[in-house]
Amino acid sequence: MSPRVGLNLEMIIKTAAEMADKEGIETVTLASLARKLNVRSPSLFNHISGLPNLKRELSLYGLKLLYESLAIATEEKEEDEAIIAMANAYLLFSREHPGIYELTLRAHDPNDQEMDQASSRILHLISSILADYHLNDEETIHAIRGFRSILHGYSSLEQKGAFGMPVKLEDSFHLLLEGYISFLRKK
Repeated sequence: MSPRVGLNLEMIIKTAAEMADKEGIETVTLASLARKLNVRSPSLFNHISGLPNLKRELSLYGLKLLYESLAIATEEKEEDEAIIAMANAYLLFSREHPGIYELTLRAHDPNDQEMDQASSRILHLISSILADYHLNDEETIHAIRGFRSILHGYSSLEQKGAFGMPVKLEDSFHLLLEGYISFLRKK
């Protein structure tokens, strides 16, 4: 194999992300990535320091993609409309990017400022939408935790094929959101 012209970190991350989403994150190794890129594994070390670094970069990439999806979906929306738009965008992201989605959930090094900023952007976006409901600080934290739990729980169960009953999944998801919104309105 001859070195691939123009190999860079962005190409490596995007290729690894495609692999993770199509085949699962566990299939992404330096050897499989090098094969996919048509390079030798040592060539990757010019851009990443190993598999943990690659997964960190993939997690960061996923958090940025997720933020962009959520921000676009909620643009110029408020209250219930924003909550529903964000929830639908989150679910769509988890469906379209199952491998990357999995990496966005992992706890990161608390000293990693770049990862902390990427995670914080999502939390701030959720907080800004929840501000429309005039919650106090503690209620906002509970509301964020509840919202994330609904979104992640539903997404994870769906990905694992755990919803086998003969009722439309979207109907269940929207009923769950209606219950959450009712909770927000009672505060």
